[in-house]
Amino acid sequence: MDYSLSFKVNDKIYLRDPDSTELGKQIVKHSIDLIFQLGFEHFTFKKLALEINTTEATVYRYFENKHRLLLYILNWYWSYMEYLVVFQLEPVLNPKSKLEKLVELLTRELPESAGQTDYNKNYLHQIVIAESSKVYLVKEVKEINQHEVFKPYKDLCERISRLIQAYDAQYLYPHSLSSTLIETSHSQLFFSMYLPKLTDCGPDNKQVFVEKYIKDLLFTLLKGKH
Repeated sequence: MDYSLSFKVNDKIYLRDPDSTELGKQIVKHSIDLIFQLGFEHFTFKKLALEINTTEATVYRYFENKHRLLLYILNWYWSYMEYLVVFQLEPVLNPKSKLEKLVELLTRELPESAGQTDYNKNYLHQIVIAESSKVYLVKEVKEINQHEVFKPYKDLCERISRLIQAYDAQYLYPHSLSSTLIETSHSQLFFSMYLPKLTDCGPDNKQVFVEKYIKDLLFTLLKGKH
């Protein structure tokens, strides 16, 4: 059954809701394509405007700057990831199996079958791996955080922490481990692709390597229900 996915993104991120107009949707869709192709540093609103046959000033009516646009894209991604965690783990009863399935979701490309969207999910996943830290590793992070613009990421971490607690109620650091799992899955995927000597990844499938590594890390730390 096909269905369309839509997530409410914090209105402090944008000037005009891009989901409210066809042009706004095209701005987000083609931003994902261009950021993937060019990298965030080389992506500009001028290049985006040329791509979608509009003006740079029009893009600025939706987003104050490209950092806010990236933040919008990542908020959508984190909301989507939480949706996948809920949707795909709900029928799984065993606590360890839930965590194993979670690791697979964190380390593999996004499933194309989970809801209809115009966004290129493979590009989106690659952007998260390479660019996601750039939205919070900024000097103004404290001020930005006051508007709760990182809430979808925090909500995902909270949900993962509950999965950890369900498996090992005695573990003292479920929230820290939640964010570690997410960030490590991204960094190890990035390193295995571009800086392999920082990993133990061999010639095998890189996503398989990271999945095995994260599972080993997780279940070495936890002593839970098998």
